[in-house]
Amino acid sequence: MNKLEAFKRVMIELGQATNQYGKFKSEHEGLAIIEEEFLELRREVFRKHQDRQIYSPATEATQLAAMAIRFLIDLV
Repeated sequence: MNKLEAFKRVMIELGQATNQYGKFKSEHEGLAIIEEEFLELRREVFRKHQDRQIYSPATEATQLAAMAIRFLIDLV
């Protein structure tokens, strides 16, 4: 995946999450969501390769990046 495709995926995820859930209400909420996404990514990275869903680590990394950007937009 190239940089442009990665950024496009993150922006799509950011837009969908913001439309569905609205802005983060506090830094604590934002951090909790970021931590949840990080733990999901970690779980996928350490999962046996044959047990992974197709592109699941990439999906989780995209969601983590989008939530970090959402934190910056909503709370900083």
